[in-house]
Amino acid sequence: MKKISIIGVPMDLGQTRRGVDMGPSAMRYAGVVERLERLHYDIEDLGDISIGRAERPDDEGLRLNLRNLKAVAEANEKLATVVDDVIKRGRFPLVLGGDHSIAIGTLAGVAKHYKNLGVIWYDAHGDLNTAETSPSGNIHGMPLAASLGLGHPALTHIGGYSPKVKPENIVLIGVRSLDEDEKRLIREKGIKIYTMHEVDRLGMTTVMEETIAYLKGRTDGVHLSLDLDGLDPHDAPGVGTPVIGGLTYRESHLAMEMLAEAQLITSAEFVEVNPILDERNKTASVAVGLMGSLFGEKLV
Repeated sequence: MKKISIIGVPMDLGQTRRGVDMGPSAMRYAGVVERLERLHYDIEDLGDISIGRAERPDDEGLRLNLRNLKAVAEANEKLATVVDDVIKRGRFPLVLGGDHSIAIGTLAGVAKHYKNLGVIWYDAHGDLNTAETSPSGNIHGMPLAASLGLGHPALTHIGGYSPKVKPENIVLIGVRSLDEDEKRLIREKGIKIYTMHEVDRLGMTTVMEETIAYLKGRTDGVHLSLDLDGLDPHDAPGVGTPVIGGLTYRESHLAMEMLAEAQLITSAEFVEVNPILDERNKTASVAVGLMGSLFGEKLV
């Protein structure tokens, strides 16, 4: 029996819109534990990691263009320790966010267990900014850059080492909002990317077949980082940075089903569910449904 440990990270400090700290509770309320237990998994819910209060004002963070830097770094250090322990105990870490800055800690806890960790970044955004390139200073736009070793040491060295992942082991899927510096970085580093243009042109089946083949040949584990704003706002309205023209509900289920069939994913996180911006917990329910597909739930 596969063993899954659920870790809630009620973090809202990586951005400015309140409410995303309630994401883990919303996904639990939407039945994530029951859904996965029905699939015959051994589920351990570790509850929520305690998140420190942001300093008011966070003078150093504001000066560095890194909003709430100290509190975000501390929370990610805690998360990295918990994820590391889960993997050491032979369990699958399933992290519930929280804003996407938590991926810094998740990857810090995961990557030390693999020589060539792959990452699928399922998101409307590249999250490849640094303090120097970010228009907002919001750290939820920086986790992939930090995991590549780019940015402030307080973020790049979570867990005591850097980098966590190599650029050639990353695949971005569903991207449709990139800053100019992020576009340049993707080109310079040779990061594989399927924007919505490629998804529309190739179809999700081909995108996922190519992604799976690409990562299977070069990695010894694959982390899925799924931001609910990767989906179109029609299907996932409860997110802080919605971008129209996104992946559909059905395309996303197909992607998860194909990952389940490939038995590729060794850790995962679902982030940016914001119940305050949601409609009757719709986005949290979508997230839980996608988790069901990722862990082998079938239509028949």
